[in-house]
Amino acid sequence: MRDHVSAEWRKALLVCAKCTRKVKGGFGKKGRTPLARALLDLGNGRKGRKADYGVVETACLKLCPKGRVVVIDGAAPGEWLLVKPGTPVEEVAERLGLSPPRAD
Repeated sequence: MRDHVSAEWRKALLVCAKCTRKVKGGFGKKGRTPLARALLDLGNGRKGRKADYGVVETACLKLCPKGRVVVIDGAAPGEWLLVKPGTPVEEVAERLGLSPPRAD
């Protein structure tokens, strides 16, 4: 039986689900897309462990900033990003250090 599985993720991002619910999406072209979904859509089009990076929605992170969504980069857990709804997802991706998807 296996005791580990490999993944192609270069990064792992944690997004607070409670903050996402409170701002009612707030991202994407129409401003209704949750941040986690918008970030996944910028990836290489693959899902799960074959994706370019992982986005995991977590339970409440106990920060609860008004009108913002909390994002944690797993590579830099000491610095949390507070994202205002309406911020272009490309700008958020740049601040998180997500480069364009790799060519396969």
